[in-house]
Amino acid sequence: MSISFGDFMSKKRKDNQIALRQMARLFSISAPFLLDVEKGRKNPLSIEKLNMIQEILSLSAEDKDLMFDLAGDKRNEVAPDVPYYIKNRNIVIKAIRIARDLEATEEEWQQFIDNLESRGGT
Repeated sequence: MSISFGDFMSKKRKDNQIALRQMARLFSISAPFLLDVEKGRKNPLSIEKLNMIQEILSLSAEDKDLMFDLAGDKRNEVAPDVPYYIKNRNIVIKAIRIARDLEATEEEWQQFIDNLESRGGT
């Protein structure tokens, strides 16, 4: 990705004219810790705090997805909102395994996405 999680968070915080210390207080963390997150020296905050960031900074759905993607990239993991969705949906796990075993192509995944979006989704 072209922007880091910390850069994204810092920019959005500043765009909303929220001081670093003020933001840290909202999360009950220290300002130096939050600065380390923004500078990339610490991992992104928990999913609960990421959801708070979305609310506090009034992020669009697109920006929220980007924030989760960046957080996952920083942690070298899947975006943190995805496991919560998958965990209680065995059919999703089955679909992913079938796609893996059959080596589903990008085009096949895009067709699947297009089909869902045609129902009036995103």
